[in-house]
Amino acid sequence: MILEEWVEIARQLMLGLLQKMGIETEVEGSVKEGDIHLEVKGDEGGLLIGKHGRTLESLQVLMNRMINKQAKSPVRIVLDIADYKKRRADSLKMMAGRLGENVKRTGKGVTIGPFSAHDRRIIHITLKEDPSLKTESLGQGEWKRLKISLAREEA
Repeated sequence: MILEEWVEIARQLMLGLLQKMGIETEVEGSVKEGDIHLEVKGDEGGLLIGKHGRTLESLQVLMNRMINKQAKSPVRIVLDIADYKKRRADSLKMMAGRLGENVKRTGKGVTIGPFSAHDRRIIHITLKEDPSLKTESLGQGEWKRLKISLAREEA
């Protein structure tokens, strides 16, 4: 089955899941960069996004498992609700910049989080451009903390 056919299957699965949750909404699907992107539009965005996007992440994991149980080759589902992921990435980049400047100004490292792997990656990439700073993930499991410190400082 080609990827475009999986878009409609994923879209219908997502609609069915949302209906079982009692949420009437619209789901648009497309293929971008080899992944299936689903965009949920409607009034229940806050409920579906959850605190710090955790409900959104859980729904995405669930959709990936449901689709990949049927697919012969791996398919990646990227779920977004009301452009939350773009807004979250912009917010994380701004926060990382402010914290990085604060670490440089004070000379003291800072530990933040916990964050999902996706959110930590955004912060790592944002601060990687500054050679005077270093970042590292701390902890176990999916939700780890992130330490921002001066590059010359020993851990």
